[in-house]
Amino acid sequence: MPELTLFVSALAIAYLIPGPDMILLLQTGALGGRRQALATTVGLAAARAAHVALAALGLAALLRTSPLVFEAVRLIGAAYLAWLGYGILRAHSLVPAGKAEAAPTPADGIRLAAVRGFLTNLLNPKALIFCSVLLPQFLRPDGGPLSAQFLLLGTVLVATGIAFDIQYALAGDRVGAFLARRPLWQRLQRWLFGSLLIGFGVRLALAERPV
Repeated sequence: MPELTLFVSALAIAYLIPGPDMILLLQTGALGGRRQALATTVGLAAARAAHVALAALGLAALLRTSPLVFEAVRLIGAAYLAWLGYGILRAHSLVPAGKAEAAPTPADGIRLAAVRGFLTNLLNPKALIFCSVLLPQFLRPDGGPLSAQFLLLGTVLVATGIAFDIQYALAGDRVGAFLARRPLWQRLQRWLFGSLLIGFGVRLALAERPV
């Protein structure tokens, strides 16, 4: 199915562009290890599935046509990203004690990582608008029920995101192992990750409403 191949290619390009999801995965992997980073991928996947469902229901059109709703969601999402970045900047160390010994991850840490992933993606109105703009372009009038096509494309979108997110999560875990005995590098990466998340928050806060 050439359309599906093109769809996956478009998704791959989107997922390769650095953004708050990628930075969050790298930071979580470096700070909390593989299990927390993979839990973040679950939260991100759930948020993308929610975006697909909202786009199917037509709620994405509300963001495009209602300035008030778009502004509210955008500012909440921007504030959340800035809050995450500020939390990283305040941390005394990017890698907690015991990282090198691969200490077991508490269940509450895993739940928190999943929630962070979910909120980071869900509170980005551009992610919902991305789904509502991209998916309809690959619907075919002669391809069967539109609801079934939308479900297939949404499943592919979420699955492709999971595939990329797992790689970023594992990369973050390897970064954490590298930083375990390098305090200077820890500080540099803490400031890099924190500044990037705050920067993404500022960019989202200044973004114009799509027409």
